[in-house]
Amino acid sequence: MDKFLVQGGHHLSGTVTVSGAKNASLALMPAALLASGTFHLRNTPKLRDVTTMSSLLKSMGMKITFKDHELTLDTSTVQKHEAPYQHVKKMRASIYVLGPLVARFGRAKVSLPGGCAWGPRPVNLHIQGLQKLGAEIEMKRGYIHASAKRLKGARIQFDVSSVGATGNILMAATLAKGTTTIENAAIEPEITSLAEFLLAMGAKIDGIGTNRLEIEGVDELHTADVTTIPDRIEAGTFLVAAAMTGGSVTLDQVNPEHLKAVLVKLEDAGCRITLGPTSIALQAPNELRPVDVTASIYPGFPTDMQAQWIALMCVAKGTSVVTDTIYLDRFKHVPELQRLGAEVTMKENSAIVKGSRQLMGATVMSTDLRASASLILAGLVAEGTTEVLRVYHIDRGYEAIEVKLRQLGASIERAAGEEY
Repeated sequence: MDKFLVQGGHHLSGTVTVSGAKNASLALMPAALLASGTFHLRNTPKLRDVTTMSSLLKSMGMKITFKDHELTLDTSTVQKHEAPYQHVKKMRASIYVLGPLVARFGRAKVSLPGGCAWGPRPVNLHIQGLQKLGAEIEMKRGYIHASAKRLKGARIQFDVSSVGATGNILMAATLAKGTTTIENAAIEPEITSLAEFLLAMGAKIDGIGTNRLEIEGVDELHTADVTTIPDRIEAGTFLVAAAMTGGSVTLDQVNPEHLKAVLVKLEDAGCRITLGPTSIALQAPNELRPVDVTASIYPGFPTDMQAQWIALMCVAKGTSVVTDTIYLDRFKHVPELQRLGAEVTMKENSAIVKGSRQLMGATVMSTDLRASASLILAGLVAEGTTEVLRVYHIDRGYEAIEVKLRQLGASIERAAGEEY
């Protein structure tokens, strides 16, 4: 099992290109199930999660090739309508196949999802939404069994704004008979990207980018090509890395509009930000100021940047509070940061960070995707060597992160490890 060896003390500088968005790709790929033919998904990142989704779709009969960041999906050979546990247990986003399968084929058997080690992230909103559309749902031995001769439009009101449920019901509604409205829909860029892809496939959707989506079902969809949006979380992670190390970094192929909440907080911390149409440049200050953040639904500060922000605040001069209102127990990185000398205490779903202490290299263990990123960031400023174990977590969502960091001057190597 691989590990990272990070030598701290290097200022990052230079330019790095942002990869396509993981969370967008994981919605676009199952959306192809809604029509028969060949799709081309450009700017797809080379990630463990993309490989997992590909394996799942191939198990249904889809033909997939991946070359030069372009995924080619041939859905004309799909014959199976089951998402088995062996695939779904690896990644929660596998639940995205549920809506398209029921909408196009009239049936689906999908294992309850696995994925990150923190939660809970229940699938009840997905199930309730499909039931509103007329699907019959049964739960048997860890599987969701869904069936419908044809889904029917309905009014769906989400109690909680959910990216996954919004995407799943949106896809299902495109082939439902009649009109579906989704109230309190998620407005994350990845949902907008999915909706625009569905439009290109022939779907009829109004309200894209708002909390209210109206979908007029059509009899069938057709193939389309799409370019995956930039990964805003990867971009935010590299900006934090530059800020922590006192660096000066420019990001290319990024959408600054997707990062407004993060950019405001970085400016509050003393960073100088310069924006271009598809670029962001950050110049770190001589001394970082402490800044409180509260992770909330988009367009608020993203929960997927919470762990990285805690790492940043460990080297700010003063005390800050980082609160997560989305996932209340997403703080398993805190004990590992403490091993590096970070002074962080927990109070319910808030981390109180006393910064300005010199972090010291140590062996730490990744527990999930974004926790991995926070430990690497801390290693960039720690004295000596930081050994980050279980890097398969970060391979789920960051394409060759060590290569990109080395391009900016970091000392980080991937090595074979003996860790179980």
